[in-house]
Amino acid sequence: MSPRSTVRSTLRRALAAAGLLSLTASGAVAQRRIGMIPVGASELRDSVALYTTDRSALGRRWTVEFSPTRRARFAAFYTDWQQRLARIDFNKLSQEGRIDYVLLESRLKSELATLRREERLLGEMQPLVPFGAVVTEFEERRRRFEKVDAQGSAKALATIAAQVDSLTRAVRARQPNAVSRADRIVALRAIGYLGDLQTTLRNWSRFYAGYDPTFTWWTEDPFRRANDAIGRYTRAIREVIVGQREGQEEPIIGDPIGAQGLAEDLDAELIAYTPAELIALAEREFTWIDQEKARAARDMGFGSDVKAALEKVKQAYVPPGEQPELIRRLAREAVAFITERNLVTVPPLADEIWRMEMMSPRQQLVSPFFLGGEIIQVSYPTDSMAHDDKLMSMRGNNPHFSMATVHHELIPGHHLQGYMTSRYNTHRGAFGTPFWGEGWALWWEMLLWDQGFPRTPEDRMGMLFWRSHRLARIIFSLKVHLGEMTPQEAIDLLVDRVGHERANAEAEVRRSFNGTYSPLYQAAYMLGGLQIRALHRELVGGGRMSNKEFHDAILQGGRMPIEMVRARLLGTPLSRGYRAQWKFID
Repeated sequence: MSPRSTVRSTLRRALAAAGLLSLTASGAVAQRRIGMIPVGASELRDSVALYTTDRSALGRRWTVEFSPTRRARFAAFYTDWQQRLARIDFNKLSQEGRIDYVLLESRLKSELATLRREERLLGEMQPLVPFGAVVTEFEERRRRFEKVDAQGSAKALATIAAQVDSLTRAVRARQPNAVSRADRIVALRAIGYLGDLQTTLRNWSRFYAGYDPTFTWWTEDPFRRANDAIGRYTRAIREVIVGQREGQEEPIIGDPIGAQGLAEDLDAELIAYTPAELIALAEREFTWIDQEKARAARDMGFGSDVKAALEKVKQAYVPPGEQPELIRRLAREAVAFITERNLVTVPPLADEIWRMEMMSPRQQLVSPFFLGGEIIQVSYPTDSMAHDDKLMSMRGNNPHFSMATVHHELIPGHHLQGYMTSRYNTHRGAFGTPFWGEGWALWWEMLLWDQGFPRTPEDRMGMLFWRSHRLARIIFSLKVHLGEMTPQEAIDLLVDRVGHERANAEAEVRRSFNGTYSPLYQAAYMLGGLQIRALHRELVGGGRMSNKEFHDAILQGGRMPIEMVRARLLGTPLSRGYRAQWKFID
């Protein structure tokens, strides 16, 4: 019997013993398959779906950001679910059920930690937005269907207007050299909070105005004054503390979560390493990439001059108007390559339904490269862009760079991911993580490299550019959140160490720290890919599974931290209160 057959036989017996296989009336085994591994449905599938539905419903009801009442309600919700889990007999669950138990238990713990972090962030903003609680209470009384006190509301609005005008004068009186980086971090966060409060205030007023004549009579003028005052105050904070003048791009400031925040987030993602260990991993991987870049430069005829070789690659961009055809060709090449080698199942419908759209110049300010899924969004110059911006966009989206990003976004990357996870174990969308989502797409960049997908040294240089880009993300993401690196130093790292155009580097760092990405999101690309690489070596390299079995099993298992993917494929013993323990770094 082959090693692979032995493993399947062992898995079959273990799953039957665990109750994951059932017998038909004739005594035959009734099962469904994930790859070549037979499994049963999780006993907690419906519970997880109920949790997700109820959480979404609460989110629609409690809409005011940083509301203490909202925070208390969600804390009660998560605590109630912890108690529900505690009543389940863990030992009677199948492996699939235990995986969902561990995932939900970990997610609840993480959500409660996030609420505590939110409370701290609100406390830091309190001196800048002392009137936030008043606006929040307006909306929450309306949501409780309490009769509005028009005269009292008018008085409160007038007080807000006067208080905000006083705060604006104080901000305008500040000297720019007296503003610290910590001040700017809190101020930028407060600007977002002020925007939410203004929206809340307008929605509250709109609900009554015109329908309740008394409300309109009392509040029309004080509402206008309060709303205008908040707008002036926001501009003052933006100009004096944040340092953004009219017509300028928002400075890249970020909102570091610190060592404790990173530890909490790594724990939630089931990563058994410290930030320092992960940074050291990235530096080690950089050594290999630098060697491969040097080899590609020599093969291109540039000797040891990697920068010159990279410049030649950047100059190989296609003319305006021809980028969609390039994307189509690269997408077809990738599908043909993985299909010929039987690396993963590609359903014909998945290959049929993907589409392409072009990004606007505004979108390209924060996303200078591809975005993808069922629709791949292409970044390339439009006629309204400045000449230098056009050149940077074309240079940064040349065919050799694009070779590593088209399959990342489409097939076998994000589009195939989305296609499969919308059809298998859909309840595990509750446990979505960039270590699985982005890690999967990044892993294919590694595997296709190993399989000989890049045909020329220019192709290799393009793929290596992206590998080094993702390693840099680990370093600057963690260091910025630890307070060991500034966003400007992160930009310099991308320019000097990776080879980015400066405008593209600025857009990348802006996207990382001024957008809506979670603190570990950018680091998760390479770290998730390295986790899948380690698991691939263990299972496929060890002869236990084929490539196709391995990849199909991951896709059909649903979204989850990679350590749970490993537990699922290997049958790793799990327990209540499970903590990360897998050491995937060689």
